Amino acid sequence: MYTIATLDDMRRHLNLSANDTAEDDDLLQRLQTASQLIESLTQRRYCPRLKTRDIPLDRAGQRELILPDDLLELRALSIGGVVQNLADYRLLPDDRDAPASVLQVVENATAGFADDYASNVSIEGVWGWHDRWSEAWRASGEALRGAGLDARADAIAVNDAAGSDQDGRGPRFQVGQLLRIDDEYLRVTAIDNENNRLFVLRGVQGTAAAAHRPGASIDAYTPALAIRDLTLRFAELMSKSAGPLASESTPLLERMRRVTA
Repeated sequence: MYTIATLDDMRRHLNLSANDTAEDDDLLQRLQTASQLIESLTQRRYCPRLKTRDIPLDRAGQRELILPDDLLELRALSIGGVVQNLADYRLLPDDRDAPASVLQVVENATAGFADDYASNVSIEGVWGWHDRWSEAWRASGEALRGAGLDARADAIAVNDAAGSDQDGRGPRFQVGQLLRIDDEYLRVTAIDNENNRLFVLRGVQGTAAAAHRPGASIDAYTPALAIRDLTLRFAELMSKSAGPLASESTPLLERMRRVTA
């Protein structure tokens, strides 16, 4: 499962009542299709993923490297297998909320890109697009109970699955939502509100399933609001369109390109 918006987002967008759940499976499928289509058309990813990318150098002695994708966080860097000091490099634009597109060697750096271009630059980081990355993860108001969570469990017990998050938004957990516990990302596939249990896919978006201690906080990802809203409109349009989607969605595509430019 991969969605930018959640099933609850879609239900609110369509003004469905709490009891009108007959089309939930179809709505979720439309959300997944719309998410994939938007990312394919814009050539961007709107949910963060952990990945190591090998990038060839363009020329000898270069001081800047154009990144092949949007980089939200730089975790580690090596050149030709040699681990680099991250203090010798900076990301451009220098904005903690915007994704970086260039990696630059700082002035007076003790190291830098190789003098020849035979070596690859290996970058480990969180890749994706967001316009408010410092605010993308929000505390759900829940933490792991009991003995914590082992690496194989696919269900999480919480105190109040339907409650509000730290900002008073509810429900705090939603089908399709991306969660974070420590360094692991998880995707919510179903919710048992009666027994306060979340069913999840473990180790998604390039992360690894791991054991987590009792009391570890559960954070929820909030995608860029403009992209979330466009995903909902695309999913709605898919249910109404009798012809080629692209011809009917040109204004939405133009708006997406403006938002992510």
